[in-house]
Amino acid sequence: MPLSVTAVPCLSDNYVWILRDAATGAVAVCDPGEAGPAIAAVERLGGRLDQILLTHHHGDHIAGVAELHARFGGRIIGAAADAHRLPALDQAVREGDGVALGESRARVIDTPGHTVGHIAFHFAEGDVLLCGDTLFSLGCGRLIEGDAAMMFQSLGKLAALPEATLVCCGHEYTESNARFALTAEPANMALRARAEEARAQRAAGKPTVPTTIGQERAANPFLRAGDAARLAAIRSAKDSFR
Repeated sequence: MPLSVTAVPCLSDNYVWILRDAATGAVAVCDPGEAGPAIAAVERLGGRLDQILLTHHHGDHIAGVAELHARFGGRIIGAAADAHRLPALDQAVREGDGVALGESRARVIDTPGHTVGHIAFHFAEGDVLLCGDTLFSLGCGRLIEGDAAMMFQSLGKLAALPEATLVCCGHEYTESNARFALTAEPANMALRARAEEARAQRAAGKPTVPTTIGQERAANPFLRAGDAARLAAIRSAKDSFR
């Protein structure tokens, strides 16, 4: 693989993503919501940190940046539109911009909905998507700042990526998302299989992510919504689901 990616748990249910370019050994950390686990992961890779990638401004995705950066350095990269509420950026990016990690190259995708300045990073050659809180396994982010039309457009961009693309999202939500998703699409056999798989993964103490774009197309009711109105209805139902 030209690019390896590892999920590192932090806080109560977040993931920090650690990426390493095989050709050069360059390392990136995405969304360090807590410094300790990210520092330990970088140390295990030899103490090299080239980049800190940020998908959005929420504290559970950026709270570890200052300590991580003080320890290892590395270029801090995030959305130009959100620069005023992110840690000081070394590279402010917009949709379509490229981000090089060694010989691996990501394209920036605007994905507003959860927040209005949310972005994702897609490493096409490594089949890796760092999507923060826009797309989850069997779910999508709560519409805190954006609306359903924004989220529908954002999810459409991600759904158009190759099926093998790894969905590296910000939280371990699959089991709870599955319980709701089954009320939205009870006859979806791919969803039922994914729910069983997730239960087994968590019972074994394993993460349920990354998943893939192909799996999400088949099983995620938010990615399968035909229009923004349907997505809004599903999201509203999810917000009140217990």
